[in-house]
Amino acid sequence: MLTDFKTLPDSSRIWIYQSNRKLSEEEVSSIASKTEDFLKEWTAHGSNLEAGFEIKYNRFIVLGLNQTNASASGCSIDASVHFIQSLEKEFGVDLMDKMNVTFYNGEFIAHKTLADFKKMAKNKSVSPNTIVFNNLVNTKEEYQEHWEVPAKDSWHSRFLA
Repeated sequence: MLTDFKTLPDSSRIWIYQSNRKLSEEEVSSIASKTEDFLKEWTAHGSNLEAGFEIKYNRFIVLGLNQTNASASGCSIDASVHFIQSLEKEFGVDLMDKMNVTFYNGEFIAHKTLADFKKMAKNKSVSPNTIVFNNLVNTKEEYQEHWEVPAKDSWHSRFLA
């Protein structure tokens, strides 16, 4: 059951999928339409799941699930992963690789492999104050408060000199 992302409770579970490149406006529009269709039909053990989404910065697909009435099951999570994989194929993007790092480089959002990010940290091209996207947040509240954070306040801190 599709719901407005903004109305999901703060305790809602969150999944963040980052694209390895900025999506065009046309791609965002198409992905939004396909995500709406998917979430309207998303179920767990026959129960509708109250879910919403947003696409941030033409780069991140954020799915949110209100687990108060029904929680995602293994099968429903698999269905969402298959849906995201179908988007990867259709749009020629990488959304599933968690070993990539996205961060602000000035006013622009940069996307690097973890190995490249480590090299940048070693060379002091990124600092403890570089704003990174912590895609490991689990709830809507964490997403709103701890998603865009200085690298020193995220798991990224382990790579800083």
